[in-house]
Amino acid sequence: MGEIGPIADKVTSYFYALLFVRHPELRPLFPAAMDTQRDRLLKALLTAAEHIDNPPVLVEYLQNLGRGHRKYGTRPEHYPAVGECLIGALSKYATGIWDRETEAAWVRAYTTMSQVMIDAAATDELRAPAWWHAEVVAHDLRTADVAVLTLRPDQPYPFLAGQYASLETPWWPRVWRHYSFASAPRSDGLLTFHVKAVPAGWVSNSLVHRARPGDVVRLGPAGGSMTVDHTRDNGLLCLGGGTGIAPVKAMVEDLAERSSRRPVEVFYGARTDHDLYDIDTLLRLQQSHPWLTVRAVVDQRAHVQLPDAIRGYGPWTEYDAYLSGPPGMIRNGIPALRAAGIPAHRIRHDSVEELVVAGD
Repeated sequence: MGEIGPIADKVTSYFYALLFVRHPELRPLFPAAMDTQRDRLLKALLTAAEHIDNPPVLVEYLQNLGRGHRKYGTRPEHYPAVGECLIGALSKYATGIWDRETEAAWVRAYTTMSQVMIDAAATDELRAPAWWHAEVVAHDLRTADVAVLTLRPDQPYPFLAGQYASLETPWWPRVWRHYSFASAPRSDGLLTFHVKAVPAGWVSNSLVHRARPGDVVRLGPAGGSMTVDHTRDNGLLCLGGGTGIAPVKAMVEDLAERSSRRPVEVFYGARTDHDLYDIDTLLRLQQSHPWLTVRAVVDQRAHVQLPDAIRGYGPWTEYDAYLSGPPGMIRNGIPALRAAGIPAHRIRHDSVEELVVAGD
C-alpha cells in the first residue's frame, strides 16, 4: 500500500478500466460518475491494510461492507472478477515490490476478506431486504438549503437512534449518500432526515430542492456506531454542528422515551442564528425534561468554534461525548474533548471518511 499510495488515482482508474473491459456485465452495478466510487475502493483497501493485524476490527469492517454491498446488487460470483482485476492493477503499478510471493499473499488475503463479506451478506439476506422503498410524506424547507424530510418505508425498517442510512434518489440511480436519522424509532414507522444542499451535491440538492411528497427513494440498511450505551449511567455531552444536530436529537428522544435521568448537555453549533433551524424543537424537549440542557453556539455571535465552546462549562470527566457535524468539526472536536478530560474511548463519532461522502 505504501508503494501505490502516491499513485492511487492511477491504480484505481486502471482497476475499473480492467473490470469493465473484462466483465462489462458488471458496469450497470456502478454509478455513471465514478469519482466517489474510486475513492471508496482506495479507502476500503487502506482500511483493510491498516487493520490486517487486528482481526476483530477488520472482520467487523468487512462484514459491514458485505451487508452494505447488497443494495448494489452484488452477488458472490462477482467477487472473483473483482479480485482478479484488483491484483492485475496492483501488479502493474507496484512493480518495485511485486513478485510471486507478494501476489500469492494478496490472493490469500483477498480470498479470505471476500469470503467474510459474502458470508455476512448471506446471513443478512435471511433477515432483511437488500433495500427498502420509502415514500416522501412530508418535505419541510427550513432554510434556503436545509430540508427536513419524513419518509414512510414500505416495510419495517430497524435502526437505533444515532445511526444513519444510505439513501438513493430516483434522479441519480446507483448514487448513494449517508444521512443520519433525526428521530428515535417511532411507533408509526416514519423516518426523519435533515438534509443540507451543498454545492455540486447531486443527492443533497435533489432531496432539498426537487423531492416532493409522493416521490419514492431507496434506503440501504442502517449503519454507524454513534449510539447510546444504555447500560451506563454517565452523563452525555453532545456536540451537533449544522445538520449534525439530527442524530443528537434522535438520541435525546431515545433517552426521553426510556425515562432516563442521565444528565444530557447539548451544544448546537451554527454559523448564524438563522442556521439554528431546529432549535425550537430542542428547546421544547428541554422544557419537558429537567435532565436536558441545550446551548446554542453561533459563530458570528460567540466568536468561538463549537468544540472550543465547552471549555466554559463542565467538568466533563464523567461524561460520554458524542460528536456529529462536518468533518472539520469532528477533527477539531476530538482534541478539544480530550483536553477537557474525556478519554478517547468515551468519545463517539461516525467515520470522517463517511461524512465526506455524505456531504454530496
